[in-house]
Amino acid sequence: MTSSNRHRDIDRARTAATDIPAMDIPAMDIPAMDRADPLAPLRDGFMLRDGLIYLDGNSLGALQKRVVNRLAGTVTNEWGRDLIASWNQADWVSLPERVGARIAPLIGARPDTVIATDSTSVNLFKTLSAALDARPGRHVIVSERGNFPTDLYMAEGLAQLLGHGHVLRLVDDDDGLYAAIDGDTAVVMLTHVDYRSGRLHDMAALTARTHDVGALIIWDLAHSAGALPVDLGAAGADFAIGCGYKYLNGGPGAPAFIHVAPHLLDQVRQPLTGWFGHAAPFALDTSYQPADGIRHFLTGTPPVLSMAALDEALGIWDEVSISAVREKSIALSTLFIALVEEHCAGHGLKLTSPRDPARRGSQVSFSHPHAFEIMQALIEQDVIGDFRAPDILRFGFAPLYTRFVDVRDAVERLAGILARSLWRAPRFAIRGKVT
Repeated sequence: MTSSNRHRDIDRARTAATDIPAMDIPAMDIPAMDRADPLAPLRDGFMLRDGLIYLDGNSLGALQKRVVNRLAGTVTNEWGRDLIASWNQADWVSLPERVGARIAPLIGARPDTVIATDSTSVNLFKTLSAALDARPGRHVIVSERGNFPTDLYMAEGLAQLLGHGHVLRLVDDDDGLYAAIDGDTAVVMLTHVDYRSGRLHDMAALTARTHDVGALIIWDLAHSAGALPVDLGAAGADFAIGCGYKYLNGGPGAPAFIHVAPHLLDQVRQPLTGWFGHAAPFALDTSYQPADGIRHFLTGTPPVLSMAALDEALGIWDEVSISAVREKSIALSTLFIALVEEHCAGHGLKLTSPRDPARRGSQVSFSHPHAFEIMQALIEQDVIGDFRAPDILRFGFAPLYTRFVDVRDAVERLAGILARSLWRAPRFAIRGKVT
């Protein structure tokens, strides 16, 4: 097929998808919801092109204009002009602590217990190793079978590395989870918001259950931080990890973060004893002496450009409360569910997210046997969600920039694609390296 023919096919598909009667929602003035939204002005700070409906902020957050300016200055002035002097003059060396302190209020932690470093996977390895070491004689790691795969892979790999009978015990539901946490458990490792369904765990209850049997708990906040209120301190959580590129908008592959409860900071040690976790890294001693507090969870030299981007992206939280974000998140996702179920009925979509908004994060998922093809057809219509194997259409709502009219328009395009079976076009079945 020639390029011109392909473009004509795409144009015809877009026309067909939108050539349906407008939704008849007489009791709901959706544009008025945007006009009344106190967070609406924040959208202008993001680089979102006209016509794009971006419902994938739970996978990669949108770029803020302020971050472009910050990176330009970091590259041109701090790196380009001042070069290595910027480790001191621009205080590059303190970026991990400064960024961690900005994240701390979003997760209910003390600023001196959070640091930005490495990736989520690496930070899980650190915390899991530290927790297992702190519970000698216990060998069981408890998690969910549906947990994000990288978490399970890291636990499996560490158990094999340590030997000595360490095992990963996986369960399928909440009842099984509570029962599995017993006197043999060393560590419970859970993701606060399920990446497929958006189901929200009861952090306080599961942390209490874990402590009742003398175990420690690690919370993965990848789909929580910046999306809903989290209070690690009130829950008594031992460890937490999370990424900087979803609802925190730090950019692709942005540094992750790690939290260690204050009472554990001087008790536990992480295994990746790199020089930035040393008490005096520039003394260049030949033996390792861990830094005090959360700094000893650092490893190597921080990636300054990506750390600066995340630092700047977090500045928006000086202007908005997480409770306001959560209120809008619930309104957006509830509207989306209602409109999909009204206007896309009869086409095989099945809600897999909790209907109760108090039990879900800032995403909505529907299953369908042809979820991949439907999502590709939506993406061609400038509605960006994502697909999660084996059959999940996933839509994330980032209240800092997602509008109520985006929800309405996304459902209109989805309804058109389903009504005319446009997803059956062969091009939508072609899978790239990233799905």
